[in-house]
This record gives sequence, structure tokens and C-alpha cells, in this order.
Amino acid sequence: MSYRVQETAQVHESAKVGDGSSVWELAQIREHAELGVNCVIGRGAYIGTGVRIGDNVKIQNYALVYEPARLADGVFVGPAAVFTNDHNPRAVAVDGSLKSAHDWEAVGVDVAEGASIGARAVCVAPVRIGRWSMVAAGAVVTKDVPDFALVMGVPARRAGWVGRTGERLTDLGGGEWEDPKNGDRFRESDGVLAEA
Repeated sequence: MSYRVQETAQVHESAKVGDGSSVWELAQIREHAELGVNCVIGRGAYIGTGVRIGDNVKIQNYALVYEPARLADGVFVGPAAVFTNDHNPRAVAVDGSLKSAHDWEAVGVDVAEGASIGARAVCVAPVRIGRWSMVAAGAVVTKDVPDFALVMGVPARRAGWVGRTGERLTDLGGGEWEDPKNGDRFRESDGVLAEA
């Protein structure tokens, strides 16, 4: 395999890193994680045990991707974004004893093809981020995000639609939408957007 790992990064021997990928300073890739080809893992990023990452994914500096997250091809994760994995976090059990890894069940964030997660966004598992959607910087996602949706705020709510270019779509009326950058057309029906 030909990939680049900076000297201060930690990549567990059981992790798989695809050809052409780069792992930058102080990043940590845990046991059995899998990265596709041509991925970029930024400085100080954390990839949890068994996380699955597709091809051409960019995870920016200090992003935290906890298991069992799944990221499809072409996903972008902005700086300091966080994917949680415990819907009811507690350090101790009811009796006051310290919880161990066996005292809870990890839940994950599933990010579909081409989606983008903005800087310092938090995705609270379990949640699905739809294809080519965009989560604004600083948003807190607590519900599934539809394909092509632009969500923002705390908690995140849909604020529009975006195309594959990342541009906000133009409302043509009658449920028809258009990407102003490349002319792609979409149709909205019952809160779902599909490519025409």
C-alpha cells in the first residue's frame, strides 16, 4: 500500500488505510478502522475503533469520529466536528460504580455519499446525514437529515436545499428546483427532494 502517515500520527496495525490517503500530525486511527483510497485525515483527528470510511473523504483537523460511524464516498467533515456514539452518556452506573465499555451500546452516525459537515458541528447519534446534504458550521444535528438538505441551528433544522455543487438551489415554483451553478434540476414532494 502507498499512503502517507506523519511521524506523530498513530495508526493501529489492524487499521486499513487505502492507497493515496494521508494521515497528518497527531491524528489517531484506532483498531479495525477502514479508510478508502485518497482520504485525508487532518491534524489531531480521531477515527474510532471499527469506523468505516469510503473513498475520497476529507476529515479536517481535530474532528472526532467515534465508532460505529460510517462515512460514504466523498464525505467532508469540517474542523472540530464531532460524531457522538452514546445516546444516554453516563460515567457511572446507578450504584455509582464506574461504567466500562460493556455497560453501554454504541450507536453511530451514518453519513451518505457527498455530504458535508461544517466546522464544529455536532452529530448526535443515532442519526443519518443524507446524500449531498450540508450541515452548517456549529449546527447540532439530533434528527435525520434528508438528501440534499441544508440544515443549520441548534437543534439543526432544514433551511433550504443544496445541489451536488454545494450551492443553494433556486426555487422555480411548483416543486421544481435548480442548481444555479450547473443547471441540475430537482423535484420536491412531501419534504423529499429528488434529482429530476
